[in-house]
Amino acid sequence: MNEIFNTLRDKFPFLSLIKKGDLEYVGIVQNEDANVISFYDYGRLMMPQDKMKFLKCGETWWHESNRKLPINIFLKGEFRYFRSTLVTLNSKDVEILHGPTVKLSEISKKRLKRRTIQLVRRPT
Repeated sequence: MNEIFNTLRDKFPFLSLIKKGDLEYVGIVQNEDANVISFYDYGRLMMPQDKMKFLKCGETWWHESNRKLPINIFLKGEFRYFRSTLVTLNSKDVEILHGPTVKLSEISKKRLKRRTIQLVRRPT
């Protein structure tokens, strides 16, 4: 599958190649954390029109979002159709060979690091 994926990744940079044991998956990562990784498995789509819609949604998410939000949150109802392709695996058993991942925990960490500065007037 690696050879096939090399041609796909240039045209569709939002796709990730995920390996679990001897199995390889191609899809869009919804969220990755220390315990689990959830992704939408492109290989579960059978109908050509579903595959095209999946790739078009991926392109929209890739080019119009900041890529920090998962695709299902960014596209809301439009991507709900692909809920049946969602796969959740144990992170310890999985290796991401190529492609982007989304980590919701990073968003909250960045917000926690921000400091607020309050200006106080001294009485004269």
